[in-house]
Amino acid sequence: MIQFENVSKQFDDGTTAVSSLNLTINKGEFFVLIGPSGSGKTTTLKMINRLIAISDGTIFINGKKISEYDIHELRWNIGYVLQQIALFPHMSIEENIAVVPEMKKWNKKKIVNRVDELLEMVGLEPQIYKQRKPSELSGGQQQRIGVVRALAADPEIILMDEPFSALDPISREKLQDDILNLHKAIKKTIVFVTHDMQEALKLGDRICIMKDGEVVQVGTPNELIYHPINDFVKEFIGKMEQDDFVFNLENVLSRTNDKHDIERMPIIPITSSLPQTLEALAEQERIGVEKDGKVIGSLNRQSLIQHLLNNLKEGAKSE
Repeated sequence: MIQFENVSKQFDDGTTAVSSLNLTINKGEFFVLIGPSGSGKTTTLKMINRLIAISDGTIFINGKKISEYDIHELRWNIGYVLQQIALFPHMSIEENIAVVPEMKKWNKKKIVNRVDELLEMVGLEPQIYKQRKPSELSGGQQQRIGVVRALAADPEIILMDEPFSALDPISREKLQDDILNLHKAIKKTIVFVTHDMQEALKLGDRICIMKDGEVVQVGTPNELIYHPINDFVKEFIGKMEQDDFVFNLENVLSRTNDKHDIERMPIIPITSSLPQTLEALAEQERIGVEKDGKVIGSLNRQSLIQHLLNNLKEGAKSE
């Protein structure tokens, strides 16, 4: 879907922001770029839609060099969500969402239907919200509008540059959950920049850890937590020694008695180890857990990752 081949970026002052980057982002993947300040993650993101020009190498989208796309065509097919939401303050919410569809000359009925569909998708009643101005919305609501505006023209790719970092913790966690549900529904390719490892582990199908303009490790949350490539990755993720972590599946489960729900899920025993549980969740979105011959509950990857993150927080507090 998106492929970097030996991509580098040097700025005019001689700074090398990205160096010989080779990376493949798969279609429909939620791919997270993370690293310390100055690691090159935002530069990498902005090279995808040519907001920052490449110095060397090539980026391909669907096998075609991005330099061969008309710049307007390229950006119309890539949604972009910033930390600074940048809604047009004098325009209604409906008008803000409709900007790109209007530029693409969609007919009015199609635009109205699309605006309503997107607002409903993020839990904002169209008849209540679409005529409001941005100043009449909370920060979390404004950021939801920023997300759906990026989706308005049905782009293949969504770029998100630290979109939730300015929000309070409660709004941020809610929007993280919303974007996960949205991703499952729309199956778009999302490239997401964050400086927050907990956010990366919660959201990413795969995570790319960068340092000094280079890729240090790319992997699933499971791979990064349990198979860090070096001390930098281990320290960046946080201290979680498996020997010190008592894993109990019962602490993670959502209880269920729904027989129809249970019949559709693969089942693992309550005695399963953490690696065994993670391996099962790598293959299935949700699994059931059996104790004494009876399914007592289920869990998904997000709930398990959150449990691990909570353990990280508790471990940090006790040090």
